[in-house]
Amino acid sequence: MSGSTREAPSSRFLFPDVQDFLTPVGQAINDNFLGDEEALVRSLADRARLDPAQHDEVQATARKLVEAVRRAPAAKTGLDAFLRQYDLSSQEGVILMCLAEALLRIPDDETADRLIADKLRAGDWASHLGDSQSLFVNASTWG
Repeated sequence: MSGSTREAPSSRFLFPDVQDFLTPVGQAINDNFLGDEEALVRSLADRARLDPAQHDEVQATARKLVEAVRRAPAAKTGLDAFLRQYDLSSQEGVILMCLAEALLRIPDDETADRLIADKLRAGDWASHLGDSQSLFVNASTWG
C-alpha cells in the first residue's frame, strides 16, 4: 500500500488496479465489506424510507400507470398474448414462471433439458389449445 493510495480490502479479488475500485460506489460498498449485516440492513432500510410527500408522489404516479395500462387495449399478439393465456391464475402460468426462474440458476444444458421435461409434464397444456387468437401462443402450446 502506497502512502496516498488506500488499498481496498477486497480490491485484489475484483480489480487488477486498486484505482479502478476507488470510485464512490465501489468505496461505499467496500467500506461495508464483511460488516455487521443487521446494522447495514437497518441503515439501508432507514435510508430507503420515503417522507410523506415522496410517498404520495410515488403512489399518485403508480395509480396513473395502472390506470393507463387498464385503459390500453389488450394486445392480441406476441408475448402479451402469451402472458394473457398463461397468467399466474393458471397452473401452467405458475409452471412457466417457476421454470423461467429456475433456468436462471441451471449451470448446464443437460440439467436444463431434464428440468424442462419434468416441469412441463405437470401442466394441462391441451386445455389451452386453440384458446388464443395468437398463432404464437397456439404454436407454443402445441409444442
